[in-house]
Amino acid sequence: MDIKLKDNLIKKWHRYFPGAELPLVFFYQKVPSGIPFAEIPKGHRCIFADINRVRNGHSLAFNKENIGCGGGQKYAGYRSGMAPNFEYFLSCGIEGQLEGERYKQDPETVKQMMMNFPETDAGGYSLVFKRWDKLLKQDQPEGVVCFGTADLISGLFMLANYDRPGNDNVISTMGSGCSQVILYPYLERNKKQQKAYLGMFDPSARPFIPENMLSFATPFERFREMSDNMDESFLITNTWKTLSKRML
Repeated sequence: MDIKLKDNLIKKWHRYFPGAELPLVFFYQKVPSGIPFAEIPKGHRCIFADINRVRNGHSLAFNKENIGCGGGQKYAGYRSGMAPNFEYFLSCGIEGQLEGERYKQDPETVKQMMMNFPETDAGGYSLVFKRWDKLLKQDQPEGVVCFGTADLISGLFMLANYDRPGNDNVISTMGSGCSQVILYPYLERNKKQQKAYLGMFDPSARPFIPENMLSFATPFERFREMSDNMDESFLITNTWKTLSKRML
């Protein structure tokens, strides 16, 4: 990690997004150095319960054993395929056996969606989450995740479109909160025209974050480009100064 880039972003962040939480970064590492693993859950536990600790400055490492949700394991690269009866779990359920989330109309709709749903393989590596200010020189971030209110998200949205001619540089896709924050931006890093992803629309994950908060996630390299453009973009205008004052 370029420490100069790290320090410059912190200065810019506080200047243009005063009061907003610093971004988080994530990356895969064979043996996390000096980073504690999240506690192994005794039962089901959404990964965002642990990511909240990272938002507060506590770096954490994850693997299959300490991610307490099948979806989190899948979208972090520790499980492949669909869990048994997942098509019923995401839709109508099975009477007397399984309560359905009813996020899709019927099991067949779920099956069709999952046929083309992307996957990744962690390959024996651990997933590390850090807050931006906790980055060290030896770290190699692969994704950046920002949590914030509509004003912050609008700024990041416009910044991600600032240097691109198209109108789809920021998108959102159907999926769990962890797929929108981890899987999609991670897979995006290998593409030529990298996009950013809006997320945390999953009602099952939303109880673990404040009620007025969404996420914005993108590959690290794309976030670096966005950072480079900050001082010449709309962020220096009176329009943005008006919005930034209410972030305090």
